[in-house]
Amino acid sequence: MPLLTGAEPFRHEGGETAVLLCHGFTGSPQSLRPWAEHLAARGLTVSLPLLPGHGTRWQDLGVTGWQDWYAEVDRELRALRERGDRVFVAGLSMGGALALRLAARHGDAVSGVMVVNPANKVHGVAAHALPVLRHFVPATKGIASDIAKPLSRELGYDRVPLHAAHSLRNFFRLVDGELPGVTQPLLLMRSPQDHVVPPADSARILGRVSSVDVTEVLLEQSYHVATLDHDAERIFRESTAFIGRLAPGAVRESGLGKEGTTAGG
Repeated sequence: MPLLTGAEPFRHEGGETAVLLCHGFTGSPQSLRPWAEHLAARGLTVSLPLLPGHGTRWQDLGVTGWQDWYAEVDRELRALRERGDRVFVAGLSMGGALALRLAARHGDAVSGVMVVNPANKVHGVAAHALPVLRHFVPATKGIASDIAKPLSRELGYDRVPLHAAHSLRNFFRLVDGELPGVTQPLLLMRSPQDHVVPPADSARILGRVSSVDVTEVLLEQSYHVATLDHDAERIFRESTAFIGRLAPGAVRESGLGKEGTTAGG
């Protein structure tokens, strides 16, 4: 299937400090593209891959699972490390869970973690019915574009395939058990008014990681997709400051970097 316009992955070759960005469930790189471009403009190497099953049609997501999504970002991290880069991992929603697992499993190969409204659990009564329900109901209503800012829109599916949702539920359980293995500096940014991921998920993550250097930022003016919302610029500032503190000299002033590129894979 052809990619939806705007769903293309993004890559920028910058300096020796890199950021791997992970988008969310049913979403696409479009939701993180402004963040990626901000980081690239400050001289950082940036990788924003398209997760398998995303960016085309919701039926394609239904034949993938968490192993496919995690394998994609794991490959990207290994490729960045092979270049000798110092790597920070970041993500939105499910992408935050992917980033946290990368940190837990790769240890010192990850210099820091930055997450926006990270998800930790599939909530609601229906979640418990997913193991059976997915065999009878192919999909339910979508979760994309929870944004307060007028006219701002997330490019994501309008349906959630239940086979993929079941896999996502299993993935969150797995990551929750691995959170104590996260020891890197952590920047967690969350929206109190989030209609997709409740505050309990961030609280759970903060309570289980082993990180000593932890910064929590409240995004008061935004909903779930805060990277496209009123607080986007704050996310950009907080993340560049976080990287600059941990990797002195890595971040430069805007306007000195090259244009990033989109790629088909």
